[in-house]
Amino acid sequence: MSSVLNKRIFSSIILISLIVTILNLNNIFFLIFLIIVFSICSYEWLKLVNENYFKICGLLFLIFSFYAAYKIKVLNENNIFFYFTILVTIGSDLGGYIFGKIFKGPKLTHISPNKTYSGAIGSFIISFLLVILYSEFFDIIILNLEKFSYKFILLIIILSFTSQFGDLVISYFKRIAGLKDTGNLIPGHGGFLDRLDGAIFVFPFFYIIIKIFS
Repeated sequence: MSSVLNKRIFSSIILISLIVTILNLNNIFFLIFLIIVFSICSYEWLKLVNENYFKICGLLFLIFSFYAAYKIKVLNENNIFFYFTILVTIGSDLGGYIFGKIFKGPKLTHISPNKTYSGAIGSFIISFLLVILYSEFFDIIILNLEKFSYKFILLIIILSFTSQFGDLVISYFKRIAGLKDTGNLIPGHGGFLDRLDGAIFVFPFFYIIIKIFS
C-alpha cells in the first residue's frame, strides 16, 4: 500500500506543481498544454474501446471536457475555479484509495472491485478537507457560497460524486477491454485517462454550474 500511495501522492504533487506553473503563464501556453493532454487522452481512449460508437461519443465528450477546462480557467483570472476543481478530483482519488485500503468493507460495485463504500466516503471527506484548507489559507469564496454552508458542502459532494462516477466509467471500459491501466505514463496511476478520469467529468459539470449561478 505505502509504495503505491507514495507514487500517487508524488504524482499528485507533480501534477499540481505543473498545473500551478502553467496557470500562471499566458492563456496560450495553457491552451497548448490542454491540447497536448487532450491528444494523449484521446489516443488512450481510442486504444481502449473497440466500438466506433463509443469512440466517437468519447471523443466528443473529451472535446467538451477540455473546452470546459479552458473556459473555467479564463473565466476567473485568479484561477480559483480551476484550483477548486483539481482539489476536488485529487481529494476524491486520494480519499477513495486511502480509506478503501484502511477500512476496506463492502465493495461498491463489480465494475471496479477495488472500490468500496468506505472509499467513497473517504473521497467526500478528503475533497472537503482539501477545499476547506485551500479556501481558508487563501481566504477565498467560491461562487459566493459561505464556507461550511449546506450549499457549499453540497457542491463539494456533488463534484466528488461526479469525479467518482468518471472513475467508474473508465474502469468499466478497462474491464471490458481486460486492461488494468489505460497507459503507463504516470507512476502509480497508469495512463493520463487513469489519472484524469474524474477531472474529465467534473470540468464540464462544474462549468455548467458556474454558468447557471454566475
